[in-house]
Order: sequence, then structure tokens, then C-alpha cells
Amino acid sequence: MPNASTRQKRGRRHRRAPREDPARNELVSRSLESAQQCLFNQDYGTAFVHYLLVLNLAPVLKDFARESFRFTLFKWADELDSLGRIQDLFDCYEQALELFPVDEVIINSMGEHLFRMGFRDEAASHFHKALKLKPDFPEARENFYRVANWLVERWHFLMLNDRRRNQKYQQAIQKAVEGGCNTILDIGTGTGILGMCAKKAGASEVYACELSKTMYDLACEVVAANGMNGHIKILHMKSLEMEVPKDIPRRVSLVVTETVDAGLFGEGIIESLIHAWNHLLLPPQSSEEQSSGPSLTGRVIPAGATVFGMAIQSQEIRRHHRLCVSEVGGLSIAAAGELHSPVSCGAADLDDSTEPYTTERLSRLPGGYTPLTKPFTALDIDFNNVQELEGLSSREVRRVRLPVTQGGLLDALAVWFQLHLDQESSLSTGPQEDTCWEQAIYPVQTPHNVTLEPGDELIVDVSCSDAYLRLCSVAVLRDGSELSLEERLNSPHSGPNPDQGSSPTFNPEAELCSALASLQTDHCQPAESCMLESSEMALLNNKPYHDSFRQALAKLVSSLKAAQNQGLEVKPNDPSDPFYVLDVSEGFSLLSLMAASQGQVKAFSSVEKSQHQKVLGRLAQANGVPEKALEFWLNHVEEDQPMLQRPSREKLWSAIILDCVETCGLIRQKLMEKASLARCLLEDGGQIFPERILVYGMLVESDTLLLESAVQGKEPTLGFNIAPFINQFTVPVHVFLDFSTLECRHLSESVELFVLDLMNTTANYTNRDVKVQATLSGRVTAVPFWYQIHLDQDICISTFSRDSHWKQAAVVLHQPLEVRAGDWIRLAVQLHKSSISISAQIEEREGGSVAMDSTRESTP
Repeated sequence: MPNASTRQKRGRRHRRAPREDPARNELVSRSLESAQQCLFNQDYGTAFVHYLLVLNLAPVLKDFARESFRFTLFKWADELDSLGRIQDLFDCYEQALELFPVDEVIINSMGEHLFRMGFRDEAASHFHKALKLKPDFPEARENFYRVANWLVERWHFLMLNDRRRNQKYQQAIQKAVEGGCNTILDIGTGTGILGMCAKKAGASEVYACELSKTMYDLACEVVAANGMNGHIKILHMKSLEMEVPKDIPRRVSLVVTETVDAGLFGEGIIESLIHAWNHLLLPPQSSEEQSSGPSLTGRVIPAGATVFGMAIQSQEIRRHHRLCVSEVGGLSIAAAGELHSPVSCGAADLDDSTEPYTTERLSRLPGGYTPLTKPFTALDIDFNNVQELEGLSSREVRRVRLPVTQGGLLDALAVWFQLHLDQESSLSTGPQEDTCWEQAIYPVQTPHNVTLEPGDELIVDVSCSDAYLRLCSVAVLRDGSELSLEERLNSPHSGPNPDQGSSPTFNPEAELCSALASLQTDHCQPAESCMLESSEMALLNNKPYHDSFRQALAKLVSSLKAAQNQGLEVKPNDPSDPFYVLDVSEGFSLLSLMAASQGQVKAFSSVEKSQHQKVLGRLAQANGVPEKALEFWLNHVEEDQPMLQRPSREKLWSAIILDCVETCGLIRQKLMEKASLARCLLEDGGQIFPERILVYGMLVESDTLLLESAVQGKEPTLGFNIAPFINQFTVPVHVFLDFSTLECRHLSESVELFVLDLMNTTANYTNRDVKVQATLSGRVTAVPFWYQIHLDQDICISTFSRDSHWKQAAVVLHQPLEVRAGDWIRLAVQLHKSSISISAQIEEREGGSVAMDSTRESTP
């Protein structure tokens, strides 16, 4: 049996131990020692090279050296990043992944570098791969959720859940194909639904293009899953780069697209359609031509649009875009100059290339809105007329006079449109429609309130420069006189406006302060203008927030002065020695200046932008704060130094102000790590502001949150199988939520979910079980949460108040939980790196507990 003998010999040879190589072993041993010594000396680059040599020569040591190798890689990568050696950084990661191809920690770390450098698609694939390797890897999961918001914006879910919108597009495409349009190009295909509608309607050739790599990959998966692989050609490119016959064999007879935003033109539909008519579409049909058989002419769906607008009053819009108060935390801010948000439709901004509008869903605007005029037609556009498209940007500015029908403050122009899919079918994005679109908001940012009265006419300029639709309120026609919006329009007989709230009209004291501040600088200079983010404007207008901080700071400084005067401090001191206060708030903040105004305080601000520093300087001078009492901490900190450090060798901080909650409603990343470091830098009796944060939540039933978080099966997507693919990009938390206007049923009272104690580390925990009783029967679809921020034991502010500049967030459940009134639900709340996760199950019901299908969590 020669074959058996051969197999036995091969078996013995396979089991024989490999021959020892003393020279190799010596090299491995010495290199390992060198790697460890370099690591000790923080020479991470050399240590990394030694580890590569060791692990390539002796793979058996991989498990032994894995942790040290990871640490070395990450430290060396950070050094390379700081030096700008990006290619070397990624070369190191490639070398590391050759050694550890399925190491989820290394894969996730490489994704983090890619994300920071703007390679979001590539980062997402790394986070996704790390999660597949280890589904319970929290860092990878949080990273994936974070990047998912960038790659697949939340409006995709609303749009796909909008069955009415999908049906109307399907019907228009069906009619076009039946009318002879057999070759179709879907521009900006997204998930591919419009291209699949065209193929299902019987089109012979269907092409689609998508610029986003993530959405391109998603469309390919969706098309294949719906049995159309090979029947729809999807190109990963911008339509402006497409050529015939390079990318598609011939010109097409129909272009379908929905590359429109709330302001209609913001996604570049005009440019893409001009290119399509000139390079990708058959010529348009003339009025004499009648289609018969395959079309020899081209057309576009949608065929055109009509844009509407109206003037509105809204306190919510006002406080996000212009200054509404004259005093903040005891400081007169008249000397700040003109402060406004980056979004403006003012005449001076007509040539600006930035977007002239923001977006809001008017039906869910806190405090609502008041129409001051009737809707007017701002623009009509025919997408099937290339000459009209090409001449859009060169159109003369059109001046419109709008009769004022309701008196009030002019805060914005609200804009929406009617999208004409064909001659018979259209979609409206109006504020009264149940649609997936928001409305475009053109805020009015005059330095004072503009009050309109019935009988006035508001004069609005309409133009289309820079491929944006621009609407600019320029003047008011009153009693035959045209008054610029720069003039005060508050008539002496006008009574107080019920929606005006705390917004000032004319404040003599503020005007005097502003005049004095101008005299102290250069009275010939016009008032300086400074731009703040809309969230920063809302913060500046949050009077209760600043009053609470002023009170808490005054209490602390008073107690420290009393202790100093009584000689209670351990170390000797000069009674005039200042108390050091550090404000590390994100963005523009007045808290450092408020601290400096207390007297005997040396305050340090983390405000970074030079323009913002100048504003604080002007305010300090106008409010009598000594120049030396306020400094900008970043001017003293090197780039590689941590923000939290001692102010000088002999001093510790008397107070450190931490920015704990993001505007979107989430706890800031690494908050607890910052608090731990801040505690080490406080002097005796010093204080971290805030000292603790209480997290509150509530059980709710909200179909709205479900529709905005995931595609709900096949029914809204016309039977196409899309949900499983796009729902991979759902995130478990809905941010920028306004709970006061959310359509929902409250199924429980609010309950304390968690406590974050920034002053007492022993009081913190990583998980907590909370029992909450259902007060109504229904489906628990989400757990909205918000914060009560305790500055000290007596003073607190809420992120749920009407004046709050913060929004709320909600954990959205993948599967709703049916509850009955009286059920007790146990919420398991966990904290991981400032990220709160919540899982739940029903308790104390006959028949046993009913568990939720999944855990959903909040992410940074």
C-alpha cells in the first residue's frame, strides 16, 4: 500500500518541530528588548519599527505583544498626525493590519484618523468592519453612529417613508415611459428608488449616478436585492463629469432627479440640469412635435417648480439670528457691536457665496409663527427650458411689494415650493403639508426690531445669484414713504407685541453705553459687526442661563473672599491676590467676563476667534472691567498642551467652568475625564461649574420619531426592498429634538435616569436601574431625555425650559414596546465615555416580563 506509506511519512514530517535558528532568535530577543526600551523612553517611532521586525520574524509572539504593539502604534500615529505626515501614518496602519488583519481595535483607530481627516466614507467602512468583528465593541459602535449621521442624513428616512411622494414620482415616471421615454438617467440616485421605478415601468435602459461612495454602495446593494442587478447601471460619479459615450452609450430621453433642498436650488439642480441638457439629454420636444413610439426628444422629471414665500413673526427664529437683549448677566452688551448669525438675506450679503437661508419645520417651531403677509409667488422655473435655466443667474433683481395683513415683528421670510413633476402632478413643501421637506428661512437681521403694521407694504428683492434663490427684505412702504429696514419703524402709538417677550425696543441706557464705548475707541468708526453661530446667538439671548451663572459665581467669590479674610486658607496670601477662574466653554461665552466683573478675579476665557476676543474686550472696557482681569487662555497654551492646567506654578483655579451639554442635546464627549482633571486643579473651596447634572427622561409614543429614524418596511417604498439596507445607518438617538412641539403621547411621568457628579467622583456609577410606571396604555417608541444642570446646591438650569438654547434628544427603540397603564418598566441606564445607553423591559405584569428586542443608546 504505497499510498498509505506516503501519507504516513508526510504526517510524521508535518509533526516535526521546526529547526531552531539561533541567530533569528537572538535578533528577535534583542529587537523586543529594544522596542520595550524605546517605549519606555517615549521613542514611539523606533519602538514601532522594532515591533514590526519582531512580529514578522516571530508571529508566535503576536498574542504576547499585541497590547504593547497597539499602544505604540497609536502613540506613533498621533505624532505623525501632529507632524502632518499623513501618508506615513496610514502606511503604519497598513503594516499593522498586515500583522493583525482582524484586530477590531486597530481597524477602529484607523477609522478615527480617517474621519478626522474628512474621509467619512472610508471611516464608516472601518467602523462597520470593526463592529462586524466585535458587535459589542462600544467605541466602534459610537463611532459608526457618529459617522452615519454624516453619510446618510436623516432626511433620507423621512423621504423614503413619504409614501405619497414616492407614489407621485412613480406615476410620473410610469406616464413618461408609456409616452416613449425608454432611456432614463437618475441623477443623485440615493437608494436607487427612482431608477427602479423607471425599470419597473418598462424602460429599456436605466442609468443612475451617485457621488457619495456610501450611497453608491447602498444603491448597488438595493438594486441587486430587488432583482435588477445588470438592468440598472449605477455610476459612482457626479453627473457633471458624465460624458457620452464614455459613461453612457447615448443621450437619454428622460432625466429624473430630486436634487432639491428646502430652498429648491441648494443641491445644485440648476447646474446639473444645464449640463444634462447640453451633454446627456436628447433635445427638448418642440410644441409642434407629437411623440409616437420611442421618444427622440428629452424631458426632465420634475418639469419645473413654483416658489412661494411670506413674511413671518417668530420669537424662536429671532433669538437664533439676532440679539434680543440689552443686558446679559449684569453686563451691558451695547458695546458689542452688531452681532448676527452666519445666515442672512440682507442687501449687503447678496454677493456672498454662503447659503442665504437656514431651514425649519414651521409646523413644529417652538412658540409657533405668525404670518404677516399672504403667500406670494417668488419665482417660476421650467426645468425643460435650458435657455431659462442658463439665464437664471443673470436675471434682473425682481422687486416685490407685499401688503402687510397682520401687525407684528418682521423676523424672517419663509419659503417653500411646489414641484411640478409633469403637467398634471405636483408636490408641495408648504408649511401646512404633511411632507418630508422643511421650509427655507431667510432671517431678518437688522440691529433693531422692525415692527410692521396693517396697511404697510413690505418691499422684497428676489434674485438667483450664485445658484441660490435669494430673498432680501429691503424696505417698508408706510403712508407713502419708503423706509429702509435700517431705520426704526416702531411708531410711537404701537403697543407692545404679545410675541415680543423680552426683546428690547429702545433702551436709553444701552444706547448711552454704546455711545460712550464709541467715544472711548474711535467715534468715527461705524459699529463693528461680528458673526456668531445661531446656537451661540441663542445662548447669548438665554437670560435665565446667564443670571443663574452670575448668581452662582457671586456666591463662590463671596465665600472665597470671606475665607481669605478670616485667614482660613492653608497657605499665606496677599488679601489682594486674585481668584483664578477658567472658562473652557465651547465657542463664544460671556462667563469669563461675568466672573471678571465680580472684582478680585483673574478670569481666563477659552474663546479662540480673534473677532470674538475683540467683542469681549470691548464689553470689558464698556462695563468697567480692568484690562488685566480678563485674559484669553489659548494665547498662553501651546498646541500640544492640555487646556486644563495650572494658571501658574503657585496658583490653583478657584473655579473651572465646563461646557457639559452639546446644543443638540447630548453630553459632551470626555466630560467625566475633563471633570476628573479639573478636580485636581482646584484650590481648597474651589468649584467646578456645574457641580452635577441630573438626566431626566420619559416614555413616549411617537410615530414621527420612528419615521425620522428608520424606513418602516416595504409599504412606503412601493414594495421595493430598501429598508434592511438603509436601516443599517440608523442611529439610536434622535438629536436636535424639540420635545415641546414633538407629536407624541406621554406614557409616563418624567423620571430621573442618571446623575453625573462632577465634584464628587465617589458619587458616580457606571450603570443604574430605574423603574418607571406607565400612566397610559400604548407603544413605547422612544425615551426623550434632557438635563437639570446644578451649578451649586441651590442654583440649577434646565435644558428643557422655553428659554433654553439647548435642544433635547431621544433614544428611539428599534421595536416599539407595548405597555398597559400601570405596568412597571425597568430601564437599565449605562454610562460609557459620556454616552448614555438605555435598555428596558416590562416588570410586574401577570404572565412574566416582556423584554425589549434591542438596546438603543445615545452617542456623541
